[in-house]
Amino acid sequence: MWHPLSVISDDADHRPQVPAADQTLRILRHLARRPAPVAASALARDLGIPRSTIYHLLATLEEHGFVVHLAQDRRWGLGTSAFELAGGYARQEPLARLGRPLVAGLADRLGESAHLAVMSGRDVLYIVEERAVRRPALVTDVGVRLPAHLTATGRAMLAALPRAQVRALYPDAGAFTDRTGNGPSSPRQLRELLQAARQHGHATENGEVTPGFRSIGVAVLDHAGWPAAAVAVTWEGDADEEAIASATRAAATALSRRIAPSTGT
Repeated sequence: MWHPLSVISDDADHRPQVPAADQTLRILRHLARRPAPVAASALARDLGIPRSTIYHLLATLEEHGFVVHLAQDRRWGLGTSAFELAGGYARQEPLARLGRPLVAGLADRLGESAHLAVMSGRDVLYIVEERAVRRPALVTDVGVRLPAHLTATGRAMLAALPRAQVRALYPDAGAFTDRTGNGPSSPRQLRELLQAARQHGHATENGEVTPGFRSIGVAVLDHAGWPAAAVAVTWEGDADEEAIASATRAAATALSRRIAPSTGT
């Protein structure tokens, strides 16, 4: 049976002795830098890798969930396992260490609970949680996973992803889980929510995670404009939503600058 590590090169350009590993990592890096999924022929051309090798490597990456094949578009994009790598980075603390003071300041300023989450497949993973004084307990906590399409943090990050990537994550109604009977249950409904998030500059959630609680979330973008995380505030009852949205955007922008100092002004 063919295996990518069986492709050994004796080229004189002193490439690594396991060229398939080198080629695999180059494919993943190239896909991560593109704004949308890419055709296999374009990968072969841009990376200088034979088409037959590209297809073999993509098949192996697809088997392990690192890429997905958008058959209708004849293109390839990053899969959920690639998101899990990003989640692994977050669990090793750099992002949490940078974000914790900002999230704590946000909770203190608004008097409401605030959190920081990253994408992990079709879930969000909470890496910072700051509970406001005399506020009810929340289901969110460090290490908790929730469906991304139901949360303000998840919607904020999904809205910042290329649309083709969102289609790959949510191809049909079977991709949508439910907690309270509310929330999107089809790709069309999710597209409408994400469009609203793009228009307003923040995502919202109203009782779809826990009845009676609302949230506003804003994506934290890295140097390439990719959603590395999202900041959100959750409250119960009446609140000044515009003030919450403004403060959350400010915290997300500040964290974006901390993780990628060259972005924004």
